Amino acid sequence: MKKSVFQLEELTCPSCIKKIETTLTKVDGIESVKVLFNSSKVKTDFNEEQVTAAQIEETIKKLGYEVLSTKVS
Repeated sequence: MKKSVFQLEELTCPSCIKKIETTLTKVDGIESVKVLFNSSKVKTDFNEEQVTAAQIEETIKKLGYEVLSTKVS
């Protein structure tokens, strides 16, 4: 299991949290998603055999959010 933190540009509304969390929880291989509104970060736990951090980042981008940086551990 891998952990990732995606730093986004500033989130502007609480509905952004629901949009990101709802979409990412439907992605096969993602075990958990937490969006931190105040710091504009998305934290995920994922199975790297099913999904990559790059695929998660691309999904976030397709929702209309800019990813400034990604950390995977």
